[in-house]
Amino acid sequence: MTESTGARHGGAPGARGRTVIADVVVQKIAGIAARDVRGVHALGSGFARSMGSVRERVPGAGRGERATRGVGVEVGEKQAAIDLEIVVDYGVSITDVAGEVRENVISAVERMAGRDVVEVNIMVSDVKLPDEEEEGEERQRIR
Repeated sequence: MTESTGARHGGAPGARGRTVIADVVVQKIAGIAARDVRGVHALGSGFARSMGSVRERVPGAGRGERATRGVGVEVGEKQAAIDLEIVVDYGVSITDVAGEVRENVISAVERMAGRDVVEVNIMVSDVKLPDEEEEGEERQRIR
């Protein structure tokens, strides 16, 4: 989580001190990068998504949780390992989507957080069928 930079004295001003990157920052970067891949419908299991949609309706609760839902990280000073749980759209190649997710997540985390990503583990927990309603949409319609 901490990056030491430069010597105490005489180094370039930008290299004096240290930069701390919180785990949640890496979590959000990975989550957003994964969602940007075509074929990824959502992150997290159905239960986690439904609980998240309930929390999002409560003012002040669950802020920023959407970006980290379905994302687990272990972040060290120089490396990171990432676990993702995704839902894919029906009809896409799951192996192709998983490969693209890995590439996008690794690129984003390494570029933005400066951590060497040693692994991105992906669990596909569901497939979104074209005629399935979102859990939140169904609840709103029933009211």
